[in-house]
Amino acid sequence: MQFYKISLKDQQEAEKLFTTIGAEETGSYIMSKKAFSHALFIKDLHVGAANILKQDALSIGADLVVPTGTILAKDKFVDAILLGTTKHFYTLSRKELAQPFGLKDLAKELTTFVQYSKNKTRIMGIINANDDSFFDGSRFKGDEAIERIHSMIAEGADIIDIGGVSTRPGSDMVDEKEELRRIAPICDLIKQEKINQKVLLSIDSFTPSVIEYALESGFQIVNDITGLENDEVARITAKHGATIVIMHMQGKPKDMQHNPSYDNVVLEVDEFFKERIAKAKEFGIEDIILDVGIGFGKTLEHNLTLLKNTEHFLHFGYKLLIGASRKTLIDKITPADIGDRLPGTLAIHLDSVRRGSSIVRCHDVKEHYQALQVQKAIQDQTI
Repeated sequence: MQFYKISLKDQQEAEKLFTTIGAEETGSYIMSKKAFSHALFIKDLHVGAANILKQDALSIGADLVVPTGTILAKDKFVDAILLGTTKHFYTLSRKELAQPFGLKDLAKELTTFVQYSKNKTRIMGIINANDDSFFDGSRFKGDEAIERIHSMIAEGADIIDIGGVSTRPGSDMVDEKEELRRIAPICDLIKQEKINQKVLLSIDSFTPSVIEYALESGFQIVNDITGLENDEVARITAKHGATIVIMHMQGKPKDMQHNPSYDNVVLEVDEFFKERIAKAKEFGIEDIILDVGIGFGKTLEHNLTLLKNTEHFLHFGYKLLIGASRKTLIDKITPADIGDRLPGTLAIHLDSVRRGSSIVRCHDVKEHYQALQVQKAIQDQTI
């Protein structure tokens, strides 16, 4: 007899593995729920709910980590961590429906945190139609931009994200006319060459007139760093049936890195998404992508926390976009100029894909395509 430890990424991978050794299909699905464990952080749980949930979790083989003194109701509200397999979470989601102290609400949401996206990973290449974007290797205008778009498509890009204004930390905004002046020539060439039939096109803007011009030129995605702050952007996006990228940002580009602060960055970004998704739906926007906004009003610690907890945001049921290409957080981990940050970028993006992101926004399409293909080959390999 020989044996070795198996590394499983998620429930779907477990199900596939069980099938490869000859397990019956239905049995593989049932057993896969027992193979993958989760840890769910719960903030401000009523102490009564904590004690009930603790006992219910233990009764089925799961557990709830609680502070000392919880059983004596030392504090009215506590933070807790629920530990269990996918099967445990589904069982508790039914068990807690009849319980008080807010557990009914928890029960209704519990299973959303153990659902996994099967979305194909897509690469979003970056084109900046301005002279002050933080990475000069992404700056192109007119015909040069079109040539770069064609080369990105050849390199493996699924989406091209085009913007006319730098949103790097400390950057100043330009007026609407100037932004449109930068974007319009590229939009015109795209429409003329029908490039939207070859690749998905995204407009990186929060200016209504610029977004309208791009969507009328064949663009299909609005990448809004303000996360639908402007009602007019929501209206235009809905009118054209476009997809919206809702990104989180604390502050404005000019001052967003001036002492950003959060009580709990994951929960605050989660609450932001909840509000802006509701707004998108109110305006009739159906297709939504979420972006936690790495580097937009976050310290290194905030960025790392969000990256480590990417999987959490899958509970909304939408595709997740990761955009950390050549950003400053890499330099804060290990000193590196912008031109030397590709290895760090690939490390972040590959890990984020492993944790649930399905769209990677990057400057280096060719390198990302190769890295993602290799990662996929490893993940698809069975025992």
